[in-house]
Amino acid sequence: MAARARADEELRRLSIEMRYLEQTAETLQQRISMVNAAITDLTYANMTLDGIEKEKENAELLVPIGGSSYVKVKLADPDKVIVGMGAGVSVEKSLQDAKATLKERLDELEKSMNAAQQQFAQVAERINAGRTRLETLLATVREGKP
Repeated sequence: MAARARADEELRRLSIEMRYLEQTAETLQQRISMVNAAITDLTYANMTLDGIEKEKENAELLVPIGGSSYVKVKLADPDKVIVGMGAGVSVEKSLQDAKATLKERLDELEKSMNAAQQQFAQVAERINAGRTRLETLLATVREGKP
């Protein structure tokens, strides 16, 4: 009977651990999605700066304003870009400095993405191992063997 109690206790402990791991995996997936969205946003910004780099002063551009709508503008100074620094603070930079700043941010986000993906893979591996052990324990308990 003591062996049955041990098996029941391990089942309880394992099921709690599995819930925790599944919540962790969900949190990591959300983080990966957020980082991926930020990478996409910075990639578009970088592509836009590449396009502006080829334009001359007073060139007419279409700037997206959302909802598949655009406004026509004239490019006043193609070498000056306002870059958000965070916490509502923006700084004027040269086009090259702005591109360098975006590149640094992209590199950092890609490192974050890789770290989160590695953590997710480890958690997924532990979940799979736990499920296998859980199935084995359940089969043992059902058969009545400790």
